[in-house]
Amino acid sequence: MQTGHVTTPFGRRPMSLALVKGQMAIADSSPGARIEKWKVFRDVCEARERFGLQDRALAVLDALLTFYPNGELDAEHGLVVFPSNAQLSVRAHGITETTLRRQLGALVDAGLIQRRDSPNGKRYAHRNRDGEIEQAYGFDLTPLLARAKELAMLAQDVAAERMRFRRAKEALTICRRDVRKLISAAIEEGASGNWGKVETAYIGILARLPRYPGRTQVEAALDEMELLREEVLNILEIQLNTDNLKGNAIQNDRHIQNSNTESINEFEPCTGKAQGENLAEQPHPKSVTPRDTKAKLEQIRAFPLGMVLRACPQITDYGPVGGISNWRELMAAAVVVRSMLGVSPSAYEEACNAMGPENAAAAMACILERSNFINSAGGYLRDLTKRSDRGEFSLGPMLMSLLKANDQGYRKVS
Repeated sequence: MQTGHVTTPFGRRPMSLALVKGQMAIADSSPGARIEKWKVFRDVCEARERFGLQDRALAVLDALLTFYPNGELDAEHGLVVFPSNAQLSVRAHGITETTLRRQLGALVDAGLIQRRDSPNGKRYAHRNRDGEIEQAYGFDLTPLLARAKELAMLAQDVAAERMRFRRAKEALTICRRDVRKLISAAIEEGASGNWGKVETAYIGILARLPRYPGRTQVEAALDEMELLREEVLNILEIQLNTDNLKGNAIQNDRHIQNSNTESINEFEPCTGKAQGENLAEQPHPKSVTPRDTKAKLEQIRAFPLGMVLRACPQITDYGPVGGISNWRELMAAAVVVRSMLGVSPSAYEEACNAMGPENAAAAMACILERSNFINSAGGYLRDLTKRSDRGEFSLGPMLMSLLKANDQGYRKVS
């Protein structure tokens, strides 16, 4: 059986130094080595991406191994198989001859098999009187035997890489969920802080991830998301500690005061005069003072214009110049949308008085975004106005819901 020498390909197939190097490497392989052929095949399947092989190339390699009669690859018994293309195609699940030739070339280029071409390019074998093969021309499986240890190490490395990738994705999913729910809880319960900025950072981290990210990209996003989670937790911890201190002071001094948890100025120091005014002008539980209204409006305005436009992209079509770049243009677009949706001028004016013109425009953008699900835009806006008068209206949950819906819609489309 021919082993340990260099042969050139038949016909117009060119010879290359890489082929020479591969054949010399086989000549230097350990004599007497044996390996279970299907174990080597499984290692090749595991590491196929490292060789740039397609699934059909593995089907062709599987077919070649079925023509080797023994269960173990053993150089002493010869490692050249010589099936015809027709036989190979049948055992490779009926792939076409063009595809078969291409995948055989891919296996050769990957250094997993070698060609042993006859003088006329046909595949056959010479046998002695006892029926044993003396010389065979076809495909040499010796590279699989010579590279068995290398293939096993590659398979282990690929499996470990896949495990690291899966764990990184799981950690990112959990961290992403934590940040998302912490932001939503903080906004819904009126925790002070620039949650619009935090939301923008959260969306930016996810936007930088490609559709099919690699492990390094997932790990980079995980690092950023973990830092953001720490920042959110620090903000909430500071507020909770401050609330506890205020609660202890109230209990010790037997002092009851009206606290507005939705105000973004909760941690700002105030003068003694301001404190006195707060105690003297304490409102009735069923009434809302201008100061309370101002605090609620400031809470709503914590959301930047860019966030409103991301949550309500349809409003940009009604901008003065086909777009919106500032609050004034958003308010102008809201007037157009008001008329289009049949909201009366009086209803919109009441909303502006109760919420402020910027907040009323943002609410109008939200109504436009959900217009398919709202029977009466005017009635809906009046209801928001009444809730705003009672101090029950918050723009945050509306924007968060629309942002989440738009993000899901974008993923489905992409």
